[in-house]
Amino acid sequence: MKPEELATCIDHTFLAATATEARIVQLCQEALRYGFKSVSVNGNWTRLCADLLSESNVVVSTVIGFPLGAMSQKVKILEAVRALDDGAKELDMVLNIGWLKEGRFDKIKDEVTAIKECCLDRTLKVIIETCLLSEEEKAACCSTILESGADFVNTSTGFSTGGASEKDVATLKSLLNGNVKVKASGGIRSYDTALAMLASGADRLGTSSGIAIIQGAEAHAAY
Repeated sequence: MKPEELATCIDHTFLAATATEARIVQLCQEALRYGFKSVSVNGNWTRLCADLLSESNVVVSTVIGFPLGAMSQKVKILEAVRALDDGAKELDMVLNIGWLKEGRFDKIKDEVTAIKECCLDRTLKVIIETCLLSEEEKAACCSTILESGADFVNTSTGFSTGGASEKDVATLKSLLNGNVKVKASGGIRSYDTALAMLASGADRLGTSSGIAIIQGAEAHAAY
């Protein structure tokens, strides 16, 4: 895959608590330089990123309910509406894992559907934290999300006990039947790992190592 093609699959991410305005400005500059699909940030940086990227093809992706997904539905909706008003074109929403563990799929569907309705034509990705789920829970979760109108299932926050795996990406791809896309996030730090995730079925990659991945692609192309 050419470096410029790979870049369009990457959400260039900085979600650390240590984020400063200078670091977020740098993130946007890097996204412009390398042609990443989006920058992925916490909500308080949405407006800044939207202003900095307004004349480019790089979009702003804001996390919702991050990283635990355990706040109330009303709060998630308010967070989503504010992010969209501030210029987000994509949302990465963390699923309520406790509801999933309890089998409360009606509440999960209601929440995801409500936030998708806020998005209108903008993209909603649902983070399900695969490292915390059984195979049966992954299947039930994907079935519920298929009914909710979401655009992507995202494997991981990158803040839990594990990140994306090739096995999980392939499993989600199969469960979603091509009707919802798959985003792999967490632990993707090299060109080889990025290619493996894409080969397993990922449509998008979330990573804070996007520059290293593209540099790896450029090195590979030079041979």
